[in-house]
Amino acid sequence: MIRRCWWSCCCVTLVGLIVSCSGKKVHVNEDTDLSIEDTLTTIVEPLQEPDIEEVAVPTRADELFDDFIWNFSSDEKLQRRRVRFPLQVVTTEGNELVQRDDWEFDGLFAYQPNYTLIFDNEADLDLEGDTSLSSAEVEWLYLDSKMQQHYFFNRDKGAWMLDSIRISPLLTEDGDFLSFYSHFANDSIYQLEHITNPIEFVTLDPDDEFSILETTMGVSQWFAFKPELPVDKLTNINYGQANDDHSRTKILKVNGFEDGTSIILYFRKRGEEWEMFKFEDTSI
Repeated sequence: MIRRCWWSCCCVTLVGLIVSCSGKKVHVNEDTDLSIEDTLTTIVEPLQEPDIEEVAVPTRADELFDDFIWNFSSDEKLQRRRVRFPLQVVTTEGNELVQRDDWEFDGLFAYQPNYTLIFDNEADLDLEGDTSLSSAEVEWLYLDSKMQQHYFFNRDKGAWMLDSIRISPLLTEDGDFLSFYSHFANDSIYQLEHITNPIEFVTLDPDDEFSILETTMGVSQWFAFKPELPVDKLTNINYGQANDDHSRTKILKVNGFEDGTSIILYFRKRGEEWEMFKFEDTSI
């Protein structure tokens, strides 16, 4: 009798619950298409134990943000694990939430030959190798369409996670650095007029690849050494540098993904005009 009662008490009924709701679907593009789609169906799945593949687990690449963002941009499976869903996307039209099933892989700038970084001073260049960062921001600055797209990352329990995205107009004005750079990169005559003569030049010593050569060169030699400059858009990783719109000095660094490119352009504002006064090419 006791045995039968025990079995009766252990019997349970399992009930599945499926809840659905509707909203708007946000399409986050990796490049110049910053459009928002108009339709969406959001599905809230039944409560269950998380799939081990969906849990954000720190890796060695999490120590340095540059290593993480390369993996995030090139590994679709890893990227899906490192987005905090539902992901908030802020636009001029309002806030939207992207559910896991609606996320589309975003290669960021991994499929470009290089990416750029922007700093106000040389001291901030050291932030690129800072392993103590707890937050960072990846930026797309579209010079032609005057738009910007920002990806906000935070390191949670040692693992970098994408927390939100913001898409907004890129506000520029006459005399600011981005307006100057857009003209500088697209107009060779204007470019020559805004380079000091002679210009400081830092490069690898041709007689000793382990030594750095610091010299000067005439502006007429610029086009012989000039790197390929991005003309319609810039990228930036904000590690915590100021990036003050009113700073009178700017540094543009160009990093290559695979070819060892390492180029730094130094700019300063004299009076109301910007000029490039130093060029560094230590590409391998």
